[in-house]
Amino acid sequence: MIILGVILIIIGALTGISILYTIGAILAVVGLVLTILGAVGRGVGGRKTYF
Repeated sequence: MIILGVILIIIGALTGISILYTIGAILAVVGLVLTILGAVGRGVGGRKTYF
């Protein structure tokens, strides 16, 4: 999810399509939060790890 977010941010910045930039930023932040929660042992969606 983080990688997809970064790709969308790059595509949005290069093409000037702001919605791609916004969606990419949201995906990157959500992916980072889920990864951090999984790393500290907090169950996310019934799992201990996100990836």
